[in-house]
Formats: sequence, C-alpha cells, structure tokens
Amino acid sequence: MKAIFSAIIRFFTSPFKLCLLLLAVLGVVALIDYLNLGLSRRTFVFYSIDDGEMAVEDRMLRHSRLKEEDIIRYTEETIQGPVSPNLSPLFPYETRLKSLMLRDKTIYADFTESAALRLPDKLVKGEGRAILDNFRTLYDSILRNFPYVSDIWFFIEGNAVSLDFQQAQDTLKTDENPAAEAAAEDSGT
Repeated sequence: MKAIFSAIIRFFTSPFKLCLLLLAVLGVVALIDYLNLGLSRRTFVFYSIDDGEMAVEDRMLRHSRLKEEDIIRYTEETIQGPVSPNLSPLFPYETRLKSLMLRDKTIYADFTESAALRLPDKLVKGEGRAILDNFRTLYDSILRNFPYVSDIWFFIEGNAVSLDFQQAQDTLKTDENPAAEAAAEDSGT
C-alpha cells in the first residue's frame, strides 16, 4: 500500500505531469458539462445597418426533447434581434411570438401586430427592406436550421402573411393607388 502512495506522490512531484493531469480533468469536466447542457448550434440571418448586406450569426441554443420547443426558442431568438450592434433586427423590438405549432412537418406561427410595422430609419439605410423580405428571411432560416420542417405559415394577429412576392407587390400597388383599384373594378364588370 505504501508503494502505491509513494508512486502517486512521485508522479505529482513533476510539474509537467501535474499540469497534464489537471488539463485532462478539466477536459472531462467540460465534456460532461457540454453533454449535460444539450446545446445545439443554430445560424441566424440578419442584415447590416450600413450597407444592407446579409450577415450570419452562430449561436448555441439549449436543445429540447420537443422539436416544437426548439423552433419556438429559435424564432424568439430571431425576433429579439442580432447580438452584433452593427446588424439590424428583422422585426421591430415590440414584436412577440404569440403562438407556434408544428403539425405534419408544417409550422404555423402567429406574431403580434408590430411584426407588420417597418423598422425605424436608424436601423435600415436607404429604402430599407420590405416587411415580406423579413418574413422570407425567417422562413429560409427556419428551413435551414430545422430540416424536418417542410412548410411554414406565418400569421399576424391571426391574419395570414402571404410570401408570394408577385401577389404581394400587386396588392401593394392596388392599395397605394385607389384610382387603379376603381379602374380595375370598372374594367372587370
């Protein structure tokens, strides 16, 4: 028994061996902590305030046993905006996720009405991004991070958000010009 203790004491008298042992213990503790936390890497897409160029942020988010809970956490993180101060959020700060449901590989997400508002000019240069572009960015980001999702339906206060850009542009043109709407109705009758 004394021989074992003396061998251990001789082993630890070497500073190099002691540092090596402490490093190994630290590595094992870090691995256990990582496996215990259950983090997963997610990518977030935002836009630069200066030039509007796309920028990607990587974050480690806590992993859940429920797929729906992971998507909710990701969507809420996206709504909160970027970590980097030179990036613009996709949605106004008042925006909240009211509900999110995953059914048959399709997500149904409902947002508060502030999701339909434009971002302040100080967060976007030039004309800024269209609101639908922000939803399209979120759509693409969710599909990239969660490959088991096949489709996403967005709602604002229960009203569907159309991601069909041509239809949305036609609707905006008609809404901006009431005379064009009246002319379209007259030609249709």
